[in-house]
Amino acid sequence: MVRNIVILGGNSHPKLVDSLCNILGVPACNRVLGRFECGESRCEIKDSVRGKDVYIIQTGFGGNGAKLNDHFMDLCIMISACKTGSARRVTAVLPLFPYSRQPDLPYHKAGAPLYKTPSVDSSKKDYTFESVPATPGPGLPKSAGLTNGTELTSRLKSTLTNGTGPSAAANGKSTGEGYFPVNGVDDTKGANGVNGANGVNGVNGVNGVNGYVNGINGHRGHSSSVSSQSAKYTTHDYENVSLITSFQARPGYKQWVAQAGTLVANLLTCAGADHVITMDLHDPQVQGFFDVPVDNLYGRPLLKRYITQNIPDYKSAIIVSPDAGGAKRATAIADSLEMDFALIHKERRPTKITDRQNASMMLVGNVADRVCILLDDIVDTGNTLTRAAKLLKREGATKIYALLTHGVFSGDAISRINASALDKVIVTNSVPQDEHKALLGPKLEVLDISPIFGEAIRRVHHGESISVLFNFD
Repeated sequence: MVRNIVILGGNSHPKLVDSLCNILGVPACNRVLGRFECGESRCEIKDSVRGKDVYIIQTGFGGNGAKLNDHFMDLCIMISACKTGSARRVTAVLPLFPYSRQPDLPYHKAGAPLYKTPSVDSSKKDYTFESVPATPGPGLPKSAGLTNGTELTSRLKSTLTNGTGPSAAANGKSTGEGYFPVNGVDDTKGANGVNGANGVNGVNGVNGVNGYVNGINGHRGHSSSVSSQSAKYTTHDYENVSLITSFQARPGYKQWVAQAGTLVANLLTCAGADHVITMDLHDPQVQGFFDVPVDNLYGRPLLKRYITQNIPDYKSAIIVSPDAGGAKRATAIADSLEMDFALIHKERRPTKITDRQNASMMLVGNVADRVCILLDDIVDTGNTLTRAAKLLKREGATKIYALLTHGVFSGDAISRINASALDKVIVTNSVPQDEHKALLGPKLEVLDISPIFGEAIRRVHHGESISVLFNFD
């Protein structure tokens, strides 16, 4: 029995909470966790947590009548309640960490980026956001303006020669209406701007804006100014919306997508979490978002033990990674068991579909007449996994196992896996698997992760090293 420890369970995975309490020999903390009629979360901790070491169990999975975001909000409220109740330390235990695999760019289901190269005119092909024309100056070559903008030099030149420049200014009010006084001086005296310093400088371009405004605009109606003419607009002139939508950036302009990893980390730490324990992060760099310690446990010992104990003649089988991102994860087990390794590569180039390619997937390695073991960290919709199994079966695999740490099975994943070429799917109980087990039947096997988390909690509570849990060889 572990003393001075409190196990506080959320509503996302009650069975895992009971298993951890049995392993640690402590009862679960008495609490009320529900929802008001308006949908707000309600949390009330019945037992005292003053000076205690509190571990809150809540996995990132939407189940038991609630959504994933509801479970995460319950977790933050429970953390805050424990800190308010003077808990010595609060540790968030999330077997499946939420929001850990949102990509930095949007992707199609096939894996290709959503952004496609726009069909541009030859007159636009030299302009991108990375090749903005240099600042103009004396002696430098002039660059062409935007085709959908206003070429200021030609506009000024035509203005000066069409009766609105200095020659017309000498005739007094030759332009008629629309005079505006500048700096409190009556615009009928604008003829002096031609011979005066401002007027001359405005024509010669020495004093730029001031000379042009004071000398020339005194004898030109506002309706004839460059900025007031409606011939063309740049893409930043929102009076002509049709031109805005026609402007497309060339490849290299990044479409910004919200990154939720930093936000989730800040929410947990601001709520009061002093420590986070999770398993098999999809992107291990998520640990860098936190200012508190994060322990990322491995599910590899369970998967490795299953291979050695349940797959006959496993030495002749081959480990396969369903995508390039999981190659390092798969080769770690393949090297430790001295097994062969193969890789399924998602080909994004427009290549011709051959016998060794299933849609955009290509196999690197030989799997003919061999047992294949697909390894991945998570299965969500099961699209990549089932397509990989189809490709392996086409290449001559005799039997196909799929070993995964997190079995989310969202959407139509269950029906897709039932109809796939997979012979066996092995997952851990990092998320509740009772409903999935009932639907998949003997095709699904579940491995228990509670001993790993129980030992991690015991070692953290007593201040012992947990590096032994990372050693899966």
